[in-house]
Amino acid sequence: MHVDLPDKLYYSIGEVATAFSVNASLIRFWEKEFDVIKPKKNAKGNRKFTREDIKNLELIYHLVKERGFTLEGAKIHLKEEKSRKTLSNFEIIRKLENIKSTLTNLKKEL
Repeated sequence: MHVDLPDKLYYSIGEVATAFSVNASLIRFWEKEFDVIKPKKNAKGNRKFTREDIKNLELIYHLVKERGFTLEGAKIHLKEEKSRKTLSNFEIIRKLENIKSTLTNLKKEL
């Protein structure tokens, strides 16, 4: 899954949940379960997610929702050296999907 968010420093939990088409409670749950998700919190305690958090959430979403990993399996996968390979492959797939989308849009304009 590739989420399409505007380019800015921080994103609210509502923006993140909408981008992933999930409930904010799932994002909070994943934050507790996966230590790679570390949103900053403002004085009110509102979460502010960075691009790095979004990238990690995309990988977690990919493992759990698209590949069917259990939470424990995803945690192990993220911690193992294999996660670097998965991340690289995941990033390559995401870039190829963006290229495909751009080419499809160009074709429609012809």
